[in-house]
Amino acid sequence: MASGILLAVSLLTSFLIAISTFLASRILNSRRHRKRAVGFFHPYTNDGGGGERVLWCAVKAIQEEIPDIDCIVYTGDHDASPQSLAARATDRFGVQLLRPPKAVHLYKRKWVEESTYPRFTMIGQSLGSILLSWEALSSFTPLHYFDTSGYAFTYPIARLFGCKVVCYTHYPTISLDMISRVRRRSSMYNNDASIARSGWLSRCKLVYYTFFSLLYGLVGSCAHLAMVNSSWTRSHIEKLWRIPDRIKRVYPPCDTSGLQVLPLERPAETPVFISVAQFRPEKAHPLQLDAFALAISRLDTKLPRPKLQFVGSCRNKADEERLQKLKDQAVELKVDGDVEFHKNVMYRELINLLGGAVAGLHSMTDEHFGISVVEYMAAGAVPIAHNSAGPKMDIVLEEEGDQTGFLAKTVEEYADAIVKVIEMPENERFKMAAAARRRAGKFSEQRFYEDLKAAIRPVLRN
Repeated sequence: MASGILLAVSLLTSFLIAISTFLASRILNSRRHRKRAVGFFHPYTNDGGGGERVLWCAVKAIQEEIPDIDCIVYTGDHDASPQSLAARATDRFGVQLLRPPKAVHLYKRKWVEESTYPRFTMIGQSLGSILLSWEALSSFTPLHYFDTSGYAFTYPIARLFGCKVVCYTHYPTISLDMISRVRRRSSMYNNDASIARSGWLSRCKLVYYTFFSLLYGLVGSCAHLAMVNSSWTRSHIEKLWRIPDRIKRVYPPCDTSGLQVLPLERPAETPVFISVAQFRPEKAHPLQLDAFALAISRLDTKLPRPKLQFVGSCRNKADEERLQKLKDQAVELKVDGDVEFHKNVMYRELINLLGGAVAGLHSMTDEHFGISVVEYMAAGAVPIAHNSAGPKMDIVLEEEGDQTGFLAKTVEEYADAIVKVIEMPENERFKMAAAARRRAGKFSEQRFYEDLKAAIRPVLRN
């Protein structure tokens, strides 16, 4: 029996040595054959959100900074081609690339999909991203690895393959606020009510989150350069990754120039409120609908009845189901005749919709930045944003002493803000909209290009 155990251990050891030797040889071979290129790790190139805009603007910035360097996009969208990616950048975001990027297709994207991990989703997706990055870097190894999707667990792998690691972090995978909510047993989209009600489950989740935050800090510290999109994100990343000298704040690219030409005058007979966001749970669309219905019930009958337009994209079946629930909620609240839904709209249609809105709604708690809020302001729509994180710290601030919008948290506060906008005299709304537009100029696409190039230049030129 002892000899059998020794044989099994010997075979297992031999197998592990063989696997380790194979993996080491793959890494060494890839390191020797690195290409003079920047590889953008962005598995979802058709999500339609602010992260995708950052991707295409970052590609354009690199092409302008070093014209002869190749830009590669690692994508899990199998129908993506260089031409279709360049066309999408133009059609969806108005970003004209100097030349189409090359596409490296990924076939293991399921390992980072939320549906793959019904439980322990956060660590499951993070560990899955390691497998996906291995596939990416084994297929094509660039000199510079640029993560634009927030997969920090891929950074040690990129370092193993000999890449300089650069990232643009929209929000931390785990934040100190998330840990604090679990400790306080507060229910939210990322802290189920059943867990919040249970002291034992909350303690277990607190241990899980604390352990994960330590791992997250370790892998994040592998970045040679970490760009973050707001003061809120910078504060959390500095505390978690502990590399303050390698962290730069670069506000995301917002289409302020194209929107600032829109006239401030809006149709007075039907005030339009717009909500631009992907149909994801954290965007809290139901809160907006509740507030809108409450505002209508409070309005003086002599005032014009408003309209609410939801504009967003659906990434998957879960998003489609959320959109349908929102439509059902509008029927239940008896405001379905006052609400419109616009799914997966093109860039030109989005501009037209923004040009007709008197105000824009945003209700995500701890929104890392809030590109949609800036777009409202640039378009001349008064923002009604959540009183936290990016909108509170960076965006909806006074401009030369003038108020630029409203901040709210509860349904009642949002309803109050909606009513105030409708009751506001036209000259006062123009004044607030003009101040908001001036404020939005600080977050322009051109400013993003300048700041990103300045941050990344030392890494690319080295």
